[in-house]
Amino acid sequence: MIVLNDLYKHRDLLFAWTFRTIRARYQQSILGGIWAIVQPIAIVIVFTIIFSRFIRVDTGDIPYVVFSYTAMVPWTLFVSSVTDMVDTLVANMNLVSKIYFPRDILVIAAMLARLLDFTIASSILIVLLFVYQMPAFTISLLYIPLILAIQLALSLGLGLGGAALNVFFRDIKHLFVLGLQLWLYATPIIYPVTLIPERYHTYYYLNPMAGVIEAYRSVILHASPPGNYLIISALAAAVVFLSGYWLFKRVEHKFADVI
Repeated sequence: MIVLNDLYKHRDLLFAWTFRTIRARYQQSILGGIWAIVQPIAIVIVFTIIFSRFIRVDTGDIPYVVFSYTAMVPWTLFVSSVTDMVDTLVANMNLVSKIYFPRDILVIAAMLARLLDFTIASSILIVLLFVYQMPAFTISLLYIPLILAIQLALSLGLGLGGAALNVFFRDIKHLFVLGLQLWLYATPIIYPVTLIPERYHTYYYLNPMAGVIEAYRSVILHASPPGNYLIISALAAAVVFLSGYWLFKRVEHKFADVI
């Protein structure tokens, strides 16, 4: 409730900074919003060549390009938003040190700005579903707002905690970049969960992004509701969010002095 009240009270600043972030990202870019699809498409092309031609990964009756792109779109949102959030306070140190306002506004705006990229990249997924004659619009898609909310809560918790720590220890940004790169391979992006022995599924789904990615695939590709693994992801996201928010607010008053 405190978070929502704070956001509502400063909603004008939040919206203004979100739009400023988007505008600054594409202002001097030749391709503009096309960059939102370049990264996931490039990675998916490489994965498709490797894991459907040389090292075959069985994805059943789902084409590998659709299988991997369905996961890469939310994963790219996760990685880009967390990376942006961790660096946002240091990147705006002049503003943080001179003007008082809730500093978490900068972090949240960095995440919201990445939702535009997510929307653009999702449009390509719709095209792929039509090209491969897969059902694009089913009742199960109603679960997507819930899945996205869980993902954003997890991202925001990591972003708030990482941004706070990055003010005091600038190595944190590099640790997050490395950690996110390793996290990719612990998440069912390039391979299906069926490759993980069933006896290890309980431990595997302790990775909250595993449940999130599998939930996206379930509702988009299989037209079925997500399983109980999404509950584990939701609980983990709640813990991460509350921990990150608590840490951020606990040290927020020190930012101006340190930066």
